[in-house]
Amino acid sequence: MAPTTAPKEPLKILMLHGYTQSGPLFHSKTRALEKALTKALPTHSIHFSYPTGPVRLDPADIPGYNWTSDNNEEPEPAFGWWRRKDLPSPTANGEMEIVYTGLQDGLDRIAETIKTEGPFDGVIGFSQGACAAAMVASLLEPGRREFFAFAADTSDEALMERYPSSFYPFHNEGSPQPQLKFAIIYSGFAAPGTRYSKFYEPLLTTPTLHFLGTLDGVVEEARSRALIDRCEEAREAVHPGGHFLPSQRPWLDAAVGFVRECLEKDKKGGGQGGGGKRGEEEDVEDMDVPF
Repeated sequence: MAPTTAPKEPLKILMLHGYTQSGPLFHSKTRALEKALTKALPTHSIHFSYPTGPVRLDPADIPGYNWTSDNNEEPEPAFGWWRRKDLPSPTANGEMEIVYTGLQDGLDRIAETIKTEGPFDGVIGFSQGACAAAMVASLLEPGRREFFAFAADTSDEALMERYPSSFYPFHNEGSPQPQLKFAIIYSGFAAPGTRYSKFYEPLLTTPTLHFLGTLDGVVEEARSRALIDRCEEAREAVHPGGHFLPSQRPWLDAAVGFVRECLEKDKKGGGQGGGGKRGEEEDVEDMDVPF
C-alpha cells in the first residue's frame, strides 16, 4: 500500500503592481520570484493573486510616451492604484499638499480581492504597489481602525484620510482575514504628509522586507527609508540595480528566506513579527513615474 502524503498547507500571497502596470503585466515580471518561492516551500500550495488597479491611465500619464496623430501605435493598457496630485492645502495657508486621488477606490479594489480570493498570508508590492502593500498591511493590523477614528475625532476631517469602509469587515469577530504574516516591499515609499500619517502611526508591526536599488532613479533612497523607519520589524536588502524586481539568486534567496522565517515563526506561535532589527540590512527597467 502506497504511503499517504500529507496535504499541502495553503499559502496565499497578494501581488500589487506598480504605476503604469497591470496585474497580468506584473505577473509576467515576477515569474522568477514565484518559481523560487514554490520550489523553496514544497509543503505549501501557493496561490498568487494579481489584481489590477482601478485607475485607467491616459497616454499623458505614462512617462516617456509621446503620442501624436501620426503614431499608429497605441500604448499598452496602463493602470494605477491612485493618481498623485499637488493641490492647495485645506488649511488655506497658501501651501500645496500631495493628495492621492482615487486612493479609496484603489483600496476598495484590494479589499474586494481579499474577500473573493483571500484570506492572504502576505503581500508583495512594487513601487506604487509597494506603497499600497504597506497600507494594506497597516489596515489589517489590530487597533489600526481605532487609531484612524481617534485622529478623525481630534483633527480637521478634511486634513486626514479616512479608514476605508471596505476594510471594516476584516476587523469583525470571526473574520477569516487576520493580520498579514509578512510584506515584501520592492522600491517602496511612504505616503507623505499628515493626511496619511495614521497608516504609519503607530509603527507598522507586520514584518517587512524592503528591497532598494542603488541605481533606482524613480524612487529615491530617502523615500524608501522613510517607509522603513515607519516599520517596527523591518529588514532591508540593497541590490546594485535600478527600478525593478531583482531576479538574481541572492535577492530571490533573501525573499524566500524572509517568507520562510515569517511562516515558521507564526507556526511556532511566536505571533506577528519577523524577529529582525528595524532597518537591518541583508548581506546578500521598467521606467515608472514619480508618484
